[in-house]
Amino acid sequence: MRKYNKITPEGTKDFLFEECRVRRQVEQWLHGLFESKGYSEVTTPGLEFFDVFQSDAGYYPQERLYKMTDSKGRLLALRPESTMPIARVTATRLKNAPLPLRLYYNQSVYRFEPALKGRSDEVTQMGIELLGSASYMADVEMVTTAIEALVAYSGGSVNYSLELGDAGVFKELMRELNATPEQRENIRYLIETKNYPALNDELDAMRDSKAAAALKKLPALFGGEEVFEKASQLYSNQRMDEILLDLQKLYQDLSKVIGEGRLTVDLGMVNNADYYTGVIIKGYLEGYGEEVLAGGRYNKLLSDFGYDIPATGFAVNVDAVSKVRLKNTTVAPRAVDALVYATEGYEMQAVTVSQKMRASGKVVEYAFFDSLDLVRAYAKERKIGEIVIVDENYFDESCPSEIGN
Repeated sequence: MRKYNKITPEGTKDFLFEECRVRRQVEQWLHGLFESKGYSEVTTPGLEFFDVFQSDAGYYPQERLYKMTDSKGRLLALRPESTMPIARVTATRLKNAPLPLRLYYNQSVYRFEPALKGRSDEVTQMGIELLGSASYMADVEMVTTAIEALVAYSGGSVNYSLELGDAGVFKELMRELNATPEQRENIRYLIETKNYPALNDELDAMRDSKAAAALKKLPALFGGEEVFEKASQLYSNQRMDEILLDLQKLYQDLSKVIGEGRLTVDLGMVNNADYYTGVIIKGYLEGYGEEVLAGGRYNKLLSDFGYDIPATGFAVNVDAVSKVRLKNTTVAPRAVDALVYATEGYEMQAVTVSQKMRASGKVVEYAFFDSLDLVRAYAKERKIGEIVIVDENYFDESCPSEIGN
């Protein structure tokens, strides 16, 4: 008995009509933005070998992967994100390309999301990867491009904001703790979810240190420029001071572009993609409870694939952006300019007539009815303003038509 032939799997959905139109608009705008900055498009397979997502710098939790085997019994995974496959492509097929490389993508990703969170397991992502430069200007390009995307999505009617952090803060503090990989991941998760009681319990069970005390406060290090002073008072060494100084400079520079009201610092931003090594960002649009854009610097990931170059980038959740735009923008139904009705024996002539009309820029449908009364009723229901009748009275430059039906 077929139980599931009329529904989609959990975490997936069908997109209809206006949803598809708005998604395509978002994608087209991003294509233009990325290409205007010199980025070239790449597409990676939906299926990758499981090993792609299990490198030292880019480990992806296997419980979140959709897995299967190929005909030789080798373990495969549906692509859960785009950065690691692009790292693989860059380290193999693009290893001899001049640096820096500017790449962008538009593809779906698949991963198990926590139950009852309302998140999709299948998401359309578009993003950029800037590979081969560790410069400050590369970080500026990445973040300002993200801001441009948020500004465009907001359309002037939706508030947007950007969170700025640095993965190095968490990594530097964790260096001092004698934590197992499992403990490290649990601490990271508790900081990300700002679960203060559980975080305190976890750190109290470990050896007392200044780093542990700072980690307890990390989720609260959120706000404006005052965050940097608070962080320096909690923990200071040469590496941490450098991280905070560089991040503060970026914050000050970006404030001139986006304004302080839209820009916040979050030193408790600890992305579950462990490959991030420096600046990380999350972008938000009013009306959507989670980030619509996320990314950052990852300087060690490509070395796992045999190509030791720095990189940075971000990904956009196209589905989330489209949902916000649909909620805040009136999307007009697809307009049909004319309906072509062919009487018996004049079907192929109707095809020629329709082609000529479409070539002039009109949207034209064929009328699949046996009588003009039914054609008129259909045109009235669909608000189609012109009916073109192709019969023995039709001439190339003067076809009988009914206007306003």
